[in-house]
Parts: sequence; structure tokens; C-alpha cells
Amino acid sequence: MLEINKFNKIIVANWKLNGSFEFIESYFNFLESVKIKKDICGIICLPYVYLDKCNQLSHSFYTGAQDCSNFKNGAFTGDISAFMLKDVNCQFSLVGHSERRKFFNQTNEDIKLKIENLMNQDLNPILCIGETLEEKEKGATNDVLKKQIIECLPQNSSNNSVIIAYEPIWAIGTGQTPTLEEISNIHSFIKNDITKCENFKILYGGSVKSSNVGKIMSLDNIDGVLVGGASLDPLEFGKILTA
Repeated sequence: MLEINKFNKIIVANWKLNGSFEFIESYFNFLESVKIKKDICGIICLPYVYLDKCNQLSHSFYTGAQDCSNFKNGAFTGDISAFMLKDVNCQFSLVGHSERRKFFNQTNEDIKLKIENLMNQDLNPILCIGETLEEKEKGATNDVLKKQIIECLPQNSSNNSVIIAYEPIWAIGTGQTPTLEEISNIHSFIKNDITKCENFKILYGGSVKSSNVGKIMSLDNIDGVLVGGASLDPLEFGKILTA
């Protein structure tokens, strides 16, 4: 398992359901020329079928899956286990992304099992948490995030094994972002007011782009960013990596 505390900042790309072999080759032909500081951990989370290709072409980035099974093996057609991810030299995996929760009905209990499986294979889970616009407007953001974290994190998880990514659901792909003060306050709440999360690496996600990443990353409680749509443009993602 990678010791994530040795990095100052963590920048994660989430390609979602996008990519092709041709795209990957042109993507890394450009990105491998981008000068990334040694204290920055760059992670590309892409569809399972391209993990091996990414490892072949990229020497500057770690690879991550976008999800994994909450089962270790067995009659679960279509699932990909943590062991299989390890077998193709994957180092990270997103878990609990809002799209997996919404469209595939994943529960906090499911996500906890996934994290346990990943940790048992020495992979670093990236736990995604976030609130809906309705929950935000009700003033329930802190309660929602605390519940997600407490119910998803196994007892043996630590700040050197698990990364937490805060993505307000209402900001994903909408172009909207919380204010810098809101982001800072929420990250401070996670780090200081939730016992399990002391000194955890906390990333911000939700409409991150080169034009706003500098200000977001300059906040004291921000340990990095989770980038969605903007990560599919190698020029734009390169700017984010060097912002």
C-alpha cells in the first residue's frame, strides 16, 4: 500500500465512462511531458479495461479504478474484485462516488465492504462523500457527511491508507462550486470534528478546472482535488497539475 502521507498534494482524474486505446496514447504522449513536482501524487482513475494500457504508457502517474466489488470472488457476473485490480498493478480505487450511489444503489454498508477488500489487497481507497442540493438547503451538510464517513470507514482505516474526497453532488458537472469559505469550513469540519478523520487527506471535487484550482488548492485544509470532466482534456489537466 502506498504511503500517501509522504505527498503534499494529491490530484485525481476521474474519466468516468470515457476513453479508448487511441485516446490513451495521445493523452499520455502529451502528459508525460508535463513537469510534476515530486511531492504531488497524480492518479488517473479510468475504466478497468484500460488500466493495463495506462500502466504501460504512464511513468508519472498512479492508476486507479472507479469502483470495485464488495465481494472477494464467486458467482457475481460483471464484478471486478480488489484482488483483480491488484493483479493488474492498480494502486487506488474510487469508492462511493455519488453516481455509483445514485444509479447503482450502493449503500454505506456496500462501500465499507469495498474499502475493506481494497485495504486487504494493499490498495488505497478514495472514499467519495457529498450532499445533494436539497440537503445543503436544509442545512444538513455536516450531518450527511459525518454519517457517510462513520458508516463507510472500517475500524482499521488510517490517514495513511484511505483518502477522502468531498464532492458536493450539486456541483458535479454543473459548473457550480461552493464558495472558498464553504469549502474550507467543510474540510475543517471533516478533519477536526469527526474523530475518525484526524489528519486524513481530504480532496475537493466538483467542477474543478484550471481557472479555479489554484485558489482551491491554496486553502489550508485542502490536500488535493478530484477532477472530473476537465481531466479528459490533457492540456487542461496539465494546467491543473502545475497550477
